[in-house]
Amino acid sequence: MNLKAQKRLASQILKSGKTRIRFDSTRLEDINEALTKDDIRALISTDAIKKNQKKGISRGRARRIKAQKLKGRRKGSGKRKGSAHSKTPKKRAWITKIRALRDELRKMRESGKLSATDYRRLYLQAKGNLFASRRHLHEQIERMKS
Repeated sequence: MNLKAQKRLASQILKSGKTRIRFDSTRLEDINEALTKDDIRALISTDAIKKNQKKGISRGRARRIKAQKLKGRRKGSGKRKGSAHSKTPKKRAWITKIRALRDELRKMRESGKLSATDYRRLYLQAKGNLFASRRHLHEQIERMKS
């Protein structure tokens, strides 16, 4: 029993590939007798001919990896691509640092720990990238006072 023609017609009607067409094994005689598209449509309506569902790609693994990344895992140096500053650009790092230093200097001037002249000198040194962090700034101020 050759059902090639019926499979071809069914794939045209159901708009899918021939490999996705499935015949009901109990009704193969009826399918063999079907010669026209109308006959095939009738068999499709009675579920003698069916179309298999497309196989999807599971997102389960992707979701698991995303959850791990949200926890901070899988983000080491071996997973990074791009230049050394592609995660946080140099400019963004500078902005973060200078804002912190200027904030610290302002607080110290307002609380009276720094005079206006010392504040201005340290402000310009910070602008010139002398200090690496708030701690470094405090160490410099301690050295300056002693």
